[in-house]
Formats: sequence, C-alpha cells, structure tokens
Amino acid sequence: MSDYLILAGLALIMGITLALPFFMKRVEEDLEAFLFVMGISAVSISGLWSRGLLKEAFKEPLPITITVAAAGLLLRKVRSRLSSLVHALTRRIGVSATIFVIVAALGLGSSVLTAIVSAIILSEIISILKFNRSYEIKLTVLACYAIGLGAALTPLGEPLSTIVVAKLKAPPHNAGFLYLLRLVGEWIIPGVLLCAALAARGARSAFSKSGGLREDAHDSVKVALMRAGKVYFFVMALILLGAGLTPLADRFVAQMHTHTLFWLNSVSAILDNATLAAAEISPVMSGKQLTFILMGLLISGGILIPGNIPNIISSAKLGIKSKEWARTALPFGAALMTGYFVLMILLVT
Repeated sequence: MSDYLILAGLALIMGITLALPFFMKRVEEDLEAFLFVMGISAVSISGLWSRGLLKEAFKEPLPITITVAAAGLLLRKVRSRLSSLVHALTRRIGVSATIFVIVAALGLGSSVLTAIVSAIILSEIISILKFNRSYEIKLTVLACYAIGLGAALTPLGEPLSTIVVAKLKAPPHNAGFLYLLRLVGEWIIPGVLLCAALAARGARSAFSKSGGLREDAHDSVKVALMRAGKVYFFVMALILLGAGLTPLADRFVAQMHTHTLFWLNSVSAILDNATLAAAEISPVMSGKQLTFILMGLLISGGILIPGNIPNIISSAKLGIKSKEWARTALPFGAALMTGYFVLMILLVT
C-alpha cells in the first residue's frame, strides 16, 4: 500500500473516531468497543503490528485499572465515615475553607486516586453537603476542572496521561512515572489551586437546608469491578489507536505551530481528550509542542460534559444537564484558555 493510501486511510479512521461518538448515541454508549475496532483498523492499515505493541497494549492499562478497582472497593467500605469527616472539617475550619481543601485535595490527589475515583468521591461529598443547586453546579464544574488537570500529573491519573507516557517512554523523551509532573506540573498545580479558590467563593452564602444535587445510587462491587474493566479496555484501545495513527501524527501534527495546536485541541470540549492525545502525541515532538498540546486538551476538556471523565461521571451521578454544565463551564474555560495561552507564549521555551 502506498504512503498516500495509508495516510488517507488513517485520516478517515481519525475522522470517524472523532465524529461518531458525538453524533451516534450507540457509539457513545459502547465507546470502548468502538475505539478497540478503530485501534485495530489503524494498526492494520499502518502495518505496525508487532509483539512489542501487543505486550504494551496488554500491560500498560494494568496500573490504572488496578487502582480504579481497589479505590472503588475501598470507597464502599469508608463511605459511612466520609460524612462524619466532611462535617467535622466544616465545623473546624468553616465552609469556604473546607471546599477549598476538598477541591484542591481531589484535584492533586487524582493523579494517584485516578480521575474516576476522585469524581466518585466528589459526587458523594456534594450529596453530603447542603448547598443550593446553582452553587453546587458551580462547585461540581470547578472541581471537575481541578480533577481533570491534576489527574494528568502521573500515568495513574487518567487514560490521557497513561497514553502520553506510553507513547513517549522511548528516546528522546524517556518518559517515566514523573515525566508529566516535570513537563507540565508548573502549569497544572496553579490551575488546580485556582479552581479550588474560585469554588470556595460563595460557599457560605449558598448554604441550603434542603440541598440541591443528590447521587443517583451507591456503587455495588459488581459496578466497581465493571468500571475498572471498562477502563482497561478503554486504555488498551487508545494505545492501539495511538500506535496506528503515528504515521499521520508524524507527517502532519508534529509540523504544526505550537499556538495552532493549543487552539486546535479546544475540540476536546466535545470529544474525549485521551482519544485526541492518542492521535496527536508523537515522540518527534518537542517539549514546547507537548506542553501546548496537553494544556489545550486538559483545559478545554472541562468545558462540556463529554470532554473529560470526571465531567461524565459527576454529571451522571448528580443529574446535571448539558446546558447547566455549559452555562458555568464555558465562560470559565474560555477565560482559562486565553490566560494560559498568553502566559505560555511568554514563558514556555
């Protein structure tokens, strides 16, 4: 097969991968299976099947999968104590300070707990605390921004970071467990703390005896294990997809200007940012390009519900509608992207 046909085939697969989950509900509901098929197709067209790739596809998802399963099962055991802890913290340091601590802890802790588990804990805490609905939506959105940012600090945090580290572990980047912390930690950590500070504003005046949002149900052991299994196949599919699309990324994406890459990735507001990372990230990229790509994906991923794992989990468990989410998240996301863009132009070398 000629190079042009290969690139055309990969471009078609990338287009289908990005578009169908947005337009077809069935694909969105069975995203893991869909991405798995797309990943196999991409590797087959690229002709990149190898024993090493298969080993990577089976091995790399294990750490995040085990973490999700263990944390989900542990949360079931300590859920009854969580309410007492939250109320005790509120009495000791006040409502606003409690919200700041919770959002900052979940945001930074998501790099180890995983974005999925952090979002589950967030939903439980919001169902414990009693605020009016408008504030609780604001709190959920800002906390999910913090979780989405913080989870990218280690490969345990979310599929995006797992995929990026897997694709960059060879020279010249030699990405290890702390690679993303060193690369974008100075940008992510202030963002998490900003989200926590903004979430804490207005907490005291928003107190409501009746409360607003409530979880739909508590997770069973079966649900916790099934969630972990879905994460495993999701990450495996993205590894295959990323490997298969490497020729396309090397040929085109790596040649784009860093500023273009940043704004191009605003599409992750409506599409899973791990999928985009799998398609875009390539070892031939510089640290500057990687920084602009990752921050564009991470920030814009919070703007709409489909863009990030914590958004999807929290909105589903707390009954937040798409318009309610966008009304709060879109203005904040646009301001955050603009601010980061200006600062990174000045400071990233």
